[in-house]
Order: sequence, then structure tokens, then C-alpha cells
Amino acid sequence: MNSITVLLMVFFGGGVGSVARFGIGKAAINLFSDSKFPLGTLITNTLACLILGLTLYIFKERLLENEWVKYLIIIGFCGGFSTFSTFSIDTLKLFQDGLFMMGILNILVSVLLGIGILWVLVK
Repeated sequence: MNSITVLLMVFFGGGVGSVARFGIGKAAINLFSDSKFPLGTLITNTLACLILGLTLYIFKERLLENEWVKYLIIIGFCGGFSTFSTFSIDTLKLFQDGLFMMGILNILVSVLLGIGILWVLVK
């Protein structure tokens, strides 16, 4: 696979992932407008772990033969869809607003859920 094809796959996958993340974030704000908990970020990061885990599970034996999966889905889409920086700023905002328990809950749920999903699917 040539370098241009790889770059285009990462570019396209990342763009679709970013737009999907934006849409889920907006939907979460509209559905849960009274909540201070960053549900949109939690949902997207959890879904990104689920998509990553399912992709690795489905292509476990054939990942080397299907390079496009690595560049388009794993690096591109999941990279654009998940968002550690937003998770971090959401958590910092909870702490700044004096919502320490909610901030700690955000950290615990996000990290344990993401790792738990991957543990089940990839082990």
C-alpha cells in the first residue's frame, strides 16, 4: 500500500470520526441539557473502544492481510472519534466547578469502561 493511499485512508477515517464525535456530543447536550456530567464524551470514547475492540476481534487473524482496516478504522476513525483532550478538559471543568466526586466518577467510569470493553474483546 503506497503512502498516499495510507494518508488518504487516515484522513478520511479521521474526518468521519471527528464529525461523528461532534454529532454525538451535540445530541448528548440536546438530550441531557441539565446534566453537568460529560455524557457526550463518555459515549464517544466508549463507542470508540467498542469499535476498536470489535475491529481487532473480527480481524484478529487477518489484520496483516487487511492493512486498510488499520489505517481507515483503527488509526483514522477511532483516532478522530475518541477524544482524550475533551475528556481531560471536561474532567478539569468538573473539578473547577467544585464537582469533585463527579470528576472522579468521570475518570473511573471512562477509564474502567474503556479498558473493560477492550479486555473482553481483545484478550
